[in-house]
Amino acid sequence: MRSFPLSRLWRAAAATLLAGTAATALAAAPTGEWPRQPITLIMGFPAGSGVDVVARVLQEPLSAKLGQPIIIDYRAGAAGNIASEHVARANPDGYTLVFGTAATHGSNAAIYPNLPFDVEADFVPVAPVLDVSNVLTINPDVIDVKDLQGFVDTVRANPGKYNFASTGNGAGTHMAFAEFNSRLGLNMIHVPYKGGPEAILSVVRGETCCIMNQVQTVLPHAQAGRVRLLGVTTAEPVPAVKDVPPIAASGIAGTEGFDSAIWFGIFAPKGTDPAIAQRINAAVRETLEDPAIRARYEQQGNTIRLETPEQFRETVHADRIKWADIAKKANIRID
Repeated sequence: MRSFPLSRLWRAAAATLLAGTAATALAAAPTGEWPRQPITLIMGFPAGSGVDVVARVLQEPLSAKLGQPIIIDYRAGAAGNIASEHVARANPDGYTLVFGTAATHGSNAAIYPNLPFDVEADFVPVAPVLDVSNVLTINPDVIDVKDLQGFVDTVRANPGKYNFASTGNGAGTHMAFAEFNSRLGLNMIHVPYKGGPEAILSVVRGETCCIMNQVQTVLPHAQAGRVRLLGVTTAEPVPAVKDVPPIAASGIAGTEGFDSAIWFGIFAPKGTDPAIAQRINAAVRETLEDPAIRARYEQQGNTIRLETPEQFRETVHADRIKWADIAKKANIRID
């Protein structure tokens, strides 16, 4: 049997003790040392969706700013509610975040009466990322019109004939079209899909006539001539599709002031140290101020939104009230 010098045994024991102490210290690392491990960003929508595309652009540069990998964990379903519930129940240590939207943390509260969490009280709004414009997109083989007036006239003359797609019940794409139809008194059938890729493909294939989807999602199909763009949902034109007028500028009765732009942003569980929220917010801001990142988002039809956590909280609250009013007027409720 081979023997070991006592000094070697003492060194091994000391190394083991030090390793255990280091592990304990890591687990109890103060806020000032955050982050000490990878950060998980929960995604409530499918890979390849418009929300995911935005997060992917942010992922690598934000990881570099924070000094730790950011891992995107997909938990799609229920218009983002599955992901939101997971994060609402997560440890508020800054290592589990959710990429939310004006739907997941705004309109969902109005149309899902039995949510197992509160979209405001159970989250810390950390940092907005950008505002997203939807654009009314049609398949001209299904509804052959050239402009928004032609679309309204044709749908109004054929109540219940045309189906519009959305990326899910209660999603921003659903709410935007619901508000549009409610304002103009149009009778259309809503067909929800499990995310952006499936929804826009339903229009391309002619399964549905149209969708109000993100500019970045529909743009490749428009450039290929597979769909036609009739109007953006923002109050101002979108540079990426500068020839497509805002719906609010159409002059059609009922469209005055129409603005269904939505925002995307990062949330943490309630109880998260404000210093951690500020750290993430500063890193997001620095990333978004990079000219290359800004240009990439703007080319996709998006607008950078820079706010402090406190300002973002006010945005979330205001949007929750706005979408509750729209949901009530459009009679949208999901049990």
